[in-house]
Amino acid sequence: MKKVNHLRLYIFLILLCFSNSIFCQNIEKEIRTSPKNVIFMIGDGMGLSHVHAAMTVSQKKLNLQQFPVIGLQETESSDNYITDSAASATALASGEKARNGVVGINPDGAFTESIIEVLIKQGFKTGLIATNTITHATPAAFIAHQPDRNMYEEIAADISNSGINIIIGGGLKHFTDRADKLNLVEKMKKQGYDFFEDVSQINSSRDKVLALTANSHMPFKINGRGDFLPVAVEMALYSLNKDNDKGFFLMVEGSQIDPACHNNDQEQFLAEMLDFDKAIGVALDFARENGETLVVVTGDHETGGVTVLKGNYETGEVKVNFSTKGHTGVMLPVYSYGPGSEIFSGFFDNTDFKERFIFSLNLKNK
Repeated sequence: MKKVNHLRLYIFLILLCFSNSIFCQNIEKEIRTSPKNVIFMIGDGMGLSHVHAAMTVSQKKLNLQQFPVIGLQETESSDNYITDSAASATALASGEKARNGVVGINPDGAFTESIIEVLIKQGFKTGLIATNTITHATPAAFIAHQPDRNMYEEIAADISNSGINIIIGGGLKHFTDRADKLNLVEKMKKQGYDFFEDVSQINSSRDKVLALTANSHMPFKINGRGDFLPVAVEMALYSLNKDNDKGFFLMVEGSQIDPACHNNDQEQFLAEMLDFDKAIGVALDFARENGETLVVVTGDHETGGVTVLKGNYETGEVKVNFSTKGHTGVMLPVYSYGPGSEIFSGFFDNTDFKERFIFSLNLKNK
């Protein structure tokens, strides 16, 4: 009887060791497939019809069409079925709902904590890029906490105290021509930032960059903005990745899709979509070469109620219809590529992004 018990114990110990080995291998596999870096790209006002129209007019495959994982996100705010950019960006950044018009504050009046704020504490490098003012609702929600999205000078002050490594966009006047007479550009220079007013002049070897390339919003693509966005993304990625063992988080906004659709201007919004897609291509190229980067692309809400009425892939002709000059409440596509991308598939809410970024980065195990 004792021999039988000893045999059972021996078999049990072998199985236990084997199961522990498998468990450890799975943990190691999870860690190896976690991204080191995240590039989060938001097309302001971009819905599925915007993507389809851009696919048609481009006459070649968009970079967006190369993403292997696709999901859908819901967008309502805490007080409205139709969200605005402030509430949606707060949800995307912090995982909490907000009222329309409010950045970085939940309905109870408490400051939210954005993914960028979490990662700064963890030692990650971070960056924000926008083609409108960097104080506008979407970039603001990733670092600022203000009861009104139009409090641009207060948002600029929040940015100046943030510790973000790379800041690129418009809105110089909110940093220099202020009611309180403070010059936040000079303040940030003393903090170690290199300041630029032209994105092409950015020295990408610098660790801290403040580039404010327009007094207010930058012009539409068709009005002479050039390749600002793809160039800014390339510069930022080089700087954030240089001598960086910890990792980085970069948020990039294709900002002008939204005002183009508020204008119900087909030519404007398609040019903005193609420009945003070009910047996405820069991010994808980096992620493919780097191998440790998760790229996630989505919108914050849909603008214009865009439908594609007719088109021709061969000639690039397309005709769209706008049903509103405002926002709509439709779900938005989410495109992801790289390690951790599988958790951005399926249906989820805009408040789920922050937790999924944290999970994908494996922060809870660090």
